[in-house]
Amino acid sequence: MAEILNTIEDSMKLSAADPAALIAMSGGVDSSVAARLVSETGMRSMGCTMRLYENDMVGMDLLDTCCSLKDTRDARAVCERLGIPYQIFHYEAEFRDKVIEPFVASYERGETPNPCINCNKYLKFNRLYEKARELGFTHIVTGHYARICRENGHFYLKKAVDRNKDQSYVLYDLTEEQLERTLFPLGDYTKDQVRELALEMQFVNARKKESQDICFVPDGDYAAMIRRFRKKKYEPGPIVDTSGKLLGTHEGIIGYTVGQRRGLGVPADRRLYVVKVDIPNNTIVLGDNADLFHRSLFVREFHWITGELPKTEIRCRAKVRYRQAEQPATLIPPEKEGGVAQLIFDEPQRAITPGQSAVCYAEDTVLGGGIIQGTEVTYPTFLKNVLT
Repeated sequence: MAEILNTIEDSMKLSAADPAALIAMSGGVDSSVAARLVSETGMRSMGCTMRLYENDMVGMDLLDTCCSLKDTRDARAVCERLGIPYQIFHYEAEFRDKVIEPFVASYERGETPNPCINCNKYLKFNRLYEKARELGFTHIVTGHYARICRENGHFYLKKAVDRNKDQSYVLYDLTEEQLERTLFPLGDYTKDQVRELALEMQFVNARKKESQDICFVPDGDYAAMIRRFRKKKYEPGPIVDTSGKLLGTHEGIIGYTVGQRRGLGVPADRRLYVVKVDIPNNTIVLGDNADLFHRSLFVREFHWITGELPKTEIRCRAKVRYRQAEQPATLIPPEKEGGVAQLIFDEPQRAITPGQSAVCYAEDTVLGGGIIQGTEVTYPTFLKNVLT
């Protein structure tokens, strides 16, 4: 039987050394309540905020976003309320290299990335682990909604009790070693319960609204952010349909993503969607809704949480975007960790988008996942007559 380790005391018992927690605090209500739940166990604790970027890195004022002065003030106030120390750690250079630069480069490759996955992989569950070990902490704590369990000598990542808040999708890149030294105190709570716990403690951020945007693109205009970051304009190019017919001109290929319908700027007698971002030809391909459905896709940088990749194809449930429900599929695993896997869904899935992540589940347990490379469909080079 699986042993759920979200109970903080259970995880403490498994620690070979005296347990101590370094708590990642964004200034929001979730990480604040996570800090409360850990500190109330008596575990030696310290809160910290990872300073990840400055305004000039993305070319706009980010006063109301993560890493703002207000957020650090809120996090510090919560720690003072709990009677635990607090520090700010600076990781601006790493965030630029490991999150912002890959984000921009991914759009330039015609993909649509999820920067939270890289932030978790390289910053929260890598650099913060290093800092924790340096300071003598045995665990790190975050406000993610997910759970950890131990079964048959392995550590597994599971969905949160609150399915509406579950964040296991963006945590698929964690390793067993990291799971063993991580606490997700909110995994067994609903969002409403977390709010109640914050109000009970009279935290300054108890009623703080959640941000739904990428932290370094708070206005949602990622194309404008990319232009500011690169300090360049992107060349216009043709917009065509799947037969090669010229429909219009785009103002830079980075402004489009598979499945997009709004803001296309072309007249049409029916709804059209982006079905292909053709980088070699600097071309956007539009099609009907039916053109967005595919069964098969390839997944690069594939990671299996236990490290023991299956030797043959397996049945699982998978999803290709954060808010999607998992769908029945067959996984053909790569030969080695980090290789290219293939997922074949029982039914066609809509808008499988390169750059997003495909994550595999067995019921509520995360098996692994990777970055979507593309589907089985490739469009022919039909554009010479359009471009000349």
